[in-house]
Amino acid sequence: MNRPMEGVRVLEVAQFTFVPAAGAVLADWGADIVKVEHPERGDSQRGLVRIRGMQVSSEGTSWFPIMEGPNRGKRSIGLALDSPAARPLLEELVRRSDVFLTNYLPGSRSRLKIDVDDIRAINPDIIYVRGSGYGQRGDEADKGGYDSTAFWARGGSAAGSTPPGAETVTWQPSGAYGDSLGGMTIAGGIAAALYSRKMTGEPSVVDVSLVGVGAWATGFSVNLAMLAGGPVPPEEQPKHGSTGNPLIGTYQTADGRWLMFSMLQPGTYWPEFCAVAGREDLAADERFNTVEKIMANAGEAAELVAGIIRARPLAEWTERFQGMKGQWSVVQEPWEVSRDPALRANGNIVPVTDADGVDRELVASPVQFDERPPHLTRAPQFAEHTDEIARELGWDDDDLISLKIEGAIT
Repeated sequence: MNRPMEGVRVLEVAQFTFVPAAGAVLADWGADIVKVEHPERGDSQRGLVRIRGMQVSSEGTSWFPIMEGPNRGKRSIGLALDSPAARPLLEELVRRSDVFLTNYLPGSRSRLKIDVDDIRAINPDIIYVRGSGYGQRGDEADKGGYDSTAFWARGGSAAGSTPPGAETVTWQPSGAYGDSLGGMTIAGGIAAALYSRKMTGEPSVVDVSLVGVGAWATGFSVNLAMLAGGPVPPEEQPKHGSTGNPLIGTYQTADGRWLMFSMLQPGTYWPEFCAVAGREDLAADERFNTVEKIMANAGEAAELVAGIIRARPLAEWTERFQGMKGQWSVVQEPWEVSRDPALRANGNIVPVTDADGVDRELVASPVQFDERPPHLTRAPQFAEHTDEIARELGWDDDDLISLKIEGAIT
């Protein structure tokens, strides 16, 4: 079995990537996700055309990756949450759902009557899930946040990845970086809440904030700061290697590519590296022939390693390092990640057919069951399933026409 969420019904009232990404993960796992969108504008993310300086859609195709990633496998209904005429449809969806999933702020939830008490009055057994920027308590509960602000900047990653003396703060390495991590976190919380409800009969309210996910991601450093009782001074990294190990850090090849070394035990890996690099003499060199000497002379050794790596192109190092026990990796950019043989062999890049019948591919959520990659279906077009879902709930064609005239549904 590789669809453990088969039969779970999720009602998603959310937009952008944080929170909808959780719905995508649950869809990968087999859940039935109904996505509620504004009946005219849809999910606000549908209106984005450029991100990080790049065009995010192509003319003449329906394929829109920034919507496909966090929305694959769902059905979309265009529903006016502020319309009294649409309320019966919403309430019937709530009755039939196991999970209510939202990233609307408290004020909007209250105004639209979709807060915990409102939804629980309709379905007392529903699991209510909130994704937020800064949590549900405190002065910032009603403050919006994106992953760039709440996760990356506020959660410590921006400071941790920006070198001392830099003229600008380092950006997230990818769009929706914190959103995607947060979505996976929410999906795990939902799975735990479903298990808890099965065991105890009690539904949970699940909360995940972007700032909380950010602090979890930098927890190693945050915990050290709390141990020290104050800010941890920035570590001055040498140009090559680390302060006590020449086989940690990045080195540039002859053709301008980068290798990342993480050989944490220099005494174990130094002789092997020297042999693979064709410099067996360095393993016997009196400056480096014990682990203590390697650590004491790490700066000198790192400069030698830099010169060795700089003498050959990436392809040659990749061939030489095959089978080496020491841990290393090529520093890959996104296109190379999409072609990565380990990801391909393990089904982490999966096929999906778009609305035009064209075969595409997406990154799968990283959890697999029974050694099988998930089967993906495309994201819905805006309000694509409105009529289908309404009919499932018991509304006939005359009802649908009336609701459309009133602007209650798309």
